[in-house]
Amino acid sequence: MLNPNYQQIWQTVQLIPLGKVACYGQIADLAGLPGRARLVGKSLGKVPKDGWRGQTVPWFRVINSQGKISFPPGSENFDKQKHHLQDEQVVVIGSRIKLKEFQWKPDLSELLFSLEF
Repeated sequence: MLNPNYQQIWQTVQLIPLGKVACYGQIADLAGLPGRARLVGKSLGKVPKDGWRGQTVPWFRVINSQGKISFPPGSENFDKQKHHLQDEQVVVIGSRIKLKEFQWKPDLSELLFSLEF
């Protein structure tokens, strides 16, 4: 059986728009799990191969609060995340993404009608 907290996180990550990023703590807050940023990272490592509810979970859109990719530079996962982000026109300089430009800021309608938690 899947951890229900993981499901909340995956559903929230699925809402991050193309070309935007969110921080682990931001996802935890939006998923109704304040203070559980590490759980977000753990859950993203457990995403089923076929996604969640018939949709992919864009794990690569989640970065740390410093605006950086959390994987070690040069690692396979770092390169994979960087390429996915660049494919969506997110500018990655080294390992950094400008949060002012690319961070997802859900509007009121998203908060009221899309987020479930």
